[in-house]
Amino acid sequence: MHVVVIGGGAAGFFASIAIRECNPAVRVTLLEKSDKVLSKVRISGGGRCNVTHACPEPNKLVHHYPRGGKALRKAFALFGPKETIAWFKREGVELKTEADGRMFPVSDDSASVVDALLLAAERARVELRFHAAVRSIHPPSLAHQGFLLTLADGSEMHADRVVITTGGNAKPAAYDWLAALGQDIISPVPSLFTFNMPDEPIRALMGVVVDPVRVRLLGAGLESTGPLLITHWGMSGPAILKLSAWGARFAHEAGYSFTIQVNWLGGMNEQVVRERLITNAEDLSRKNAINADPFHLPKRHWAFLLEKAAIPPDMPWGQLPHRDRNRLIDLLTNDRYQVSGKTTFKDEFVTAGGVDLAQVDHLTFESKVIPGLYFAGEVLDIDGVTGGFNFQAAWTTGALAGRAAATDRGQRTKRTDRTP
Repeated sequence: MHVVVIGGGAAGFFASIAIRECNPAVRVTLLEKSDKVLSKVRISGGGRCNVTHACPEPNKLVHHYPRGGKALRKAFALFGPKETIAWFKREGVELKTEADGRMFPVSDDSASVVDALLLAAERARVELRFHAAVRSIHPPSLAHQGFLLTLADGSEMHADRVVITTGGNAKPAAYDWLAALGQDIISPVPSLFTFNMPDEPIRALMGVVVDPVRVRLLGAGLESTGPLLITHWGMSGPAILKLSAWGARFAHEAGYSFTIQVNWLGGMNEQVVRERLITNAEDLSRKNAINADPFHLPKRHWAFLLEKAAIPPDMPWGQLPHRDRNRLIDLLTNDRYQVSGKTTFKDEFVTAGGVDLAQVDHLTFESKVIPGLYFAGEVLDIDGVTGGFNFQAAWTTGALAGRAAATDRGQRTKRTDRTP
């Protein structure tokens, strides 16, 4: 039997390895359209690779997926973070857990992960072909047995089964070849993007991190809490990226022009802030406003808020007029900024949308439209927030699709110590 896997990313490699380790008699060819593989793995997490997240319970893990969480619940029970950690440990990559739950290789180098995947694929004798873009797929028919793949160079390839792991793409046309097979496609839009604020003076604070911050997407009923990074184009950081994921479709429909509400104190309400200021009033009364921050915000950020509230930095805190204090409290808890555009990073791009999960089996990820056709990774309508969740979805769907493609359809594959 010959299985062709299309797409040399995380899901593609995991699926290819799973096929061979599950059934060594199967020939596996992994097609990659470019001249390099595992690009996202190499650059994710600032070059450290956020492999997964320390969240072993499927019922909790699924809450980190704006789209696809329900479909992944049973899949995570079969192959989740625990199995991912064990697989990479087996391949010589120890993972460590950071304070926020993200898991990285102890080497802090994505090359450890890339090398492990490449070596595992080589050991499994996966045939890797570069510059092999697939132009079309023809399902089994009276004219030919199995699948007939036509490549961009005009050559043809036959396969008994096909696993598609081509990743996400914001352009709907990129899914036309899958739609031609009868697969419904959920219109793709960007997810995990930063907010551009070309008219907001706060951009002058580039590099400042405030943690924790609560950000609300006005008009969408969505909010997110976590670290916020001010950049030269606007705002980024986990709080912004998580909000962009949950609000991906709202932002797209709004033309990426909307207002956010920022609570710079992580959600502390106005009354608590007022009480904090009163409690510290005596100790701070003789200090100038610039040195009277009871919340320990970054110095440049505190100075910015004072200026925005029209409070002179050298004003004695004890002489601060009541109206100025109210204005500052409002900024601390209810600051607002206009977003006009987004910034996405090509290599780390995440898509909301893709192959409709209603047409895919949620344990094998086999198409319900065409038997023998499987999907894994971001080509599916699955996307998670930042923190290792998108890679975990890739490992999970890749492993389960690979196992299923390696065996007779409809038969569950028993896990072994060697099977991803």
